[in-house]
Amino acid sequence: SLGLVGSEMCIRDRVILVDTNDHPLGITDKLEAHRQGLLHRAILVFIFNHKGEWLLQRRTAFKYHSGGLWSNTCCTHAHPGEIPLEAAQRKLKEEMGLKCPLEKSFCFTYKAKLDHGVTEHEYEHVFTGYTEYMPDVNPLEVWDWKYLSSDIIRLDERLHPERYTVWFRQVYQKVLQYQKQKV
Repeated sequence: SLGLVGSEMCIRDRVILVDTNDHPLGITDKLEAHRQGLLHRAILVFIFNHKGEWLLQRRTAFKYHSGGLWSNTCCTHAHPGEIPLEAAQRKLKEEMGLKCPLEKSFCFTYKAKLDHGVTEHEYEHVFTGYTEYMPDVNPLEVWDWKYLSSDIIRLDERLHPERYTVWFRQVYQKVLQYQKQKV
């Protein structure tokens, strides 16, 4: 018997395989899904402050891919049996030490080859939220964080795309458009 700790670790290392409409097809090992480039459910969270600045994080070098790169506030995979909103709230608390209302903004699918033999092929559920609280980051997940205006992000991403995760570069304009439509 694995016990509670072992079961929890098994769940955390599993992802939900989906079709192009996000219908579940099964469950597999997270690393295996990334090695084979299998389409699976994933979550992106973008947090803003009252000035409209974006809360970005710099991923630790300990991540199994894209270590040391700047990205959205946090990201994760839904655990088996977990709905996307729950996964977004869980990861926001685990990585950034934040809790705030989140809104499902949109979904998109992307596929990209990354470092360390990883291919991400993800059906992304994108959530946005607002807070005035400062993060209390988990140093095992996050090296650094900062609030930046969309203009500064756009300029830096154009000048130094290698500083940012692939998915952030792909979704940044979509989130910007979504935010503009809300105003």
